[in-house]
Amino acid sequence: MLEGLIVFLGTSNLEETHYFYNKILKLPIYKDQGLCKIYDVPGGGKLGFCQHLNISVNGKSPIITLLVDDVDKMYHELIDNNVVIDEKPKVNPKFNIYHFFVKDPNGYYVEIQKFL
Repeated sequence: MLEGLIVFLGTSNLEETHYFYNKILKLPIYKDQGLCKIYDVPGGGKLGFCQHLNISVNGKSPIITLLVDDVDKMYHELIDNNVVIDEKPKVNPKFNIYHFFVKDPNGYYVEIQKFL
């Protein structure tokens, strides 16, 4: 029986990555393994970053999508934390979502999203 999910991604700077996910996005630390840090994602699943894994995935970054109730609130919290965001939140009618993207310290795209 499956008991959960952890997605592991590479990082070249574990402390900078920790600051972004733990202090700015407020994901609680689940386990600190030294070379890897694993975060609890409220609602289910875990996200891990490891120093010994490569970042590049055939030149295309994976997208980490975090579901929230209030996209605008999260947008303003990130702006208040001096996170650079290229575009304001918008409706994507193709997928019936309201979202925006931000890059984490590793260059991964983090999508903040709400299903409409």
